[in-house]
Amino acid sequence: MLMLNKTEWVPPSFVLNGVPGLEDVHIWISFPFCSMYVVAMAGNCGLLYLIYCEDSLHRPMYYFLAMLSLTDLVICSSTVPKALCIFWFHFKKIGFDGCLIQMFFVHTFTGMESGVLMLMALDRYVAICYPLRYSTILTNPVIAKAGLSTFLRGVLLIIPFPFLIKRLPYCRGNVIPHTFCDHMSVAKLSCGNVKVNAIYGLIVALLIGGFDILCITVSYTMILRAVVSLSSAEARRKAFSTCTAHICAIVFSYSPAFFSFFSHRFGSHTVPPSCHIIVANIYLLLPPTMNPVVYGVKTKQIRDCVLGILSGSKNTKSQNNEWAFPGRKRE
Repeated sequence: MLMLNKTEWVPPSFVLNGVPGLEDVHIWISFPFCSMYVVAMAGNCGLLYLIYCEDSLHRPMYYFLAMLSLTDLVICSSTVPKALCIFWFHFKKIGFDGCLIQMFFVHTFTGMESGVLMLMALDRYVAICYPLRYSTILTNPVIAKAGLSTFLRGVLLIIPFPFLIKRLPYCRGNVIPHTFCDHMSVAKLSCGNVKVNAIYGLIVALLIGGFDILCITVSYTMILRAVVSLSSAEARRKAFSTCTAHICAIVFSYSPAFFSFFSHRFGSHTVPPSCHIIVANIYLLLPPTMNPVVYGVKTKQIRDCVLGILSGSKNTKSQNNEWAFPGRKRE
């Protein structure tokens, strides 16, 4: 043990206990985890390969989609391998610094995923409401700066988390009832005052999630107003269809996040801990698994590229951008 100021003990490592109460069925829980991880890795790597190789996908919406895929790959790879080691081999120990690193990556890139979804909503707004200026507004430098700003926002807001954890004294053991190092799950092991951790965590959630949801809501409100004003039913259908995949991505990402957020605060005594842990893992695994599937099914250009590669006829000729809706002539 390390004694600091005669009262504070910093554990050299933590023990991740998996899903509490379901230890006997860890091996069965691991199968959907592993399957989703394989699909997420294959789908997102394939999507990145397509966007890199196909000239017809070198457009703003697909650049944002590439950012989303990269983010999903980092989130999956930060959590699932360790969870599978817990389920399969009972390798539950994780070093103190390793836990802080995992915490930083998980929270930073979940925040970045939310930011990328917000950028994609703004992209849809520009594509539908200002189609003639789409390519001049969303230039490559603008896209790069938007992506970098989203990443830096996550880093700057999350970087205090490890320092807030390191300042705490620990006297309640070192067993974390989780599959990964979550900020408040680690903080709850402390016998010190964790009010600062809780308040700062709530502020970060509002600054990232609250701001992004507000921007997405405003963007889709403006999109809805623009689409409803169109006179042609076919034009309205086409405009809505360009948003379908993005709306699905939003649902997959925010639904488990909302459930986890509200159940922790209002249903902590009625929702079993195992349910909290499973939903937290679904929040990290479901979007990376489903996003490539949804975009592959709903996006004609991605489907055409996949079919072209499978048939051996790679088509790199630039096509009309189906994401920039041409039915609304507005400057």
